[in-house]
Amino acid sequence: MIVKENFDLTPYNSYRIAATCAKAYFPETDEDLYSLFSERNIEKKIVIGGGYNIILSKPHYQESFVIFSDNLSKAVVNDVTLTLQAGISMLAISQLAYEHGLSGMEVFYDIPGSLGGAIVMNAGSGTDEIKNVLVKVKYFDPISLTFHEMYNSEIGFSYRDSFFQKNPHLLITEATLELFRKDKESIKEKMEQTKATRHSKQPKEYPNAGSVFKRPKGKFVGPMIEELGLKGYSVGGAQVSEKHAGFIVNYNNATGADILNLIKDIQDKVYAAYDVMLEVEQRII
Repeated sequence: MIVKENFDLTPYNSYRIAATCAKAYFPETDEDLYSLFSERNIEKKIVIGGGYNIILSKPHYQESFVIFSDNLSKAVVNDVTLTLQAGISMLAISQLAYEHGLSGMEVFYDIPGSLGGAIVMNAGSGTDEIKNVLVKVKYFDPISLTFHEMYNSEIGFSYRDSFFQKNPHLLITEATLELFRKDKESIKEKMEQTKATRHSKQPKEYPNAGSVFKRPKGKFVGPMIEELGLKGYSVGGAQVSEKHAGFIVNYNNATGADILNLIKDIQDKVYAAYDVMLEVEQRII
């Protein structure tokens, strides 16, 4: 296991908020996780994946961070089944599936995020969600210091929600996906179309963490914010994207406080105009 003192978290959050933590752990095995959360090691810990769906609210954390990233990204392909560690990126999975002529992950090409985080929030686009290809997960309970398996039907998936979203202390360590065979040319074409569409609509030119708010029933977040004239509206270095109003970007060295204050302004203005309280999709730490 890799351990770093006074660690710079800036590269580990997609908003690129400047922040540090007292200590960062990079576990590589189940044994590492057990050791980290055993009674012998009771310091408070914050667990993140690749940092793609988080807002770091403070410039420095006294707590230690446990980071699931490239250190937990092994992959095994067996016919149409993929067994993957939770730190592997969705980009890497979609590329791996393509290389083996397997379809079902094209929509995740160019969606930033790790597999563990994608399962927690049932990531996807339109009707294509991670729940559609997930067979089961392995997870660690740091309270009981035990590992468990849970099958798809038990996870209670819904729109951007799951059992793990409601139980954030549980740590997904591995997942099994089942895809299906398709010709590589068709797979590649859908991947490139997905990427092109996303780049045309989303603000890839500035650091961001994707859609900020969950979609309320019967409404679309972007158009509501845009109708209020908030495209380009900023607080400190955080700005409502001029390309897509459902995104907040770090356009000028934004702090976590800048982003949270901008979110509050948007929520207040949308509620006043539409009587809709927007729910934040991103995890605030």
